[in-house]
Amino acid sequence: MSDLQLREDIFGVEVKKHVLWEAVKWQLAARRQGTHSTKTRAEVNYSGRKILPQKGTGNARHGERGAPIFVGGGVAHGPKPRDYYYTLPKKVRKLALRMALSSKAKEGKVLLVDKVEIGEVPKTKKAVEFLKTHNVADQKVLLIVPQKDEVVIKSFRNIPTAKVLPVDGLNVYDILWADWLIIDKMALGKIYERLAP
Repeated sequence: MSDLQLREDIFGVEVKKHVLWEAVKWQLAARRQGTHSTKTRAEVNYSGRKILPQKGTGNARHGERGAPIFVGGGVAHGPKPRDYYYTLPKKVRKLALRMALSSKAKEGKVLLVDKVEIGEVPKTKKAVEFLKTHNVADQKVLLIVPQKDEVVIKSFRNIPTAKVLPVDGLNVYDILWADWLIIDKMALGKIYERLAP
């Protein structure tokens, strides 16, 4: 465990739920594949022939069988492939990250450690031991490390309640998902660099 103090300008910000909501909405929108697609009346596999005469039969006026009014016809105004991404101001993104970290700090759910020690080879067993040592084995945990570390990532990969993120990949959604944040002491300095107001 580390006895470092958390900076107030990063971990002591007033939390506004709407800013967090905006950041999560933006993040989830960017993740959407947008590959959904429906066929219009021009794309369904039907003849374009008029199905009955315009007048004289007593039936309603109709064009081809592929019109949206018929079962099996095209879809009017249905979804087409599109990109859901939109831009959120950089200031808002940074503020939301500070607020997410602050909300965990206010709940007392932030642990600082000197280093996430696993060893030379990935071992899930050692990852579980690490979580048990800090009494968070049965809760959702986000480990924040200074940079991408394959040994640490692979060790925690098979634990469904644990995620490992380098400081560059830190995001609001994952912070709010976790019950506990475990921050490497080296990563804390990088967080301050990235989120300094």
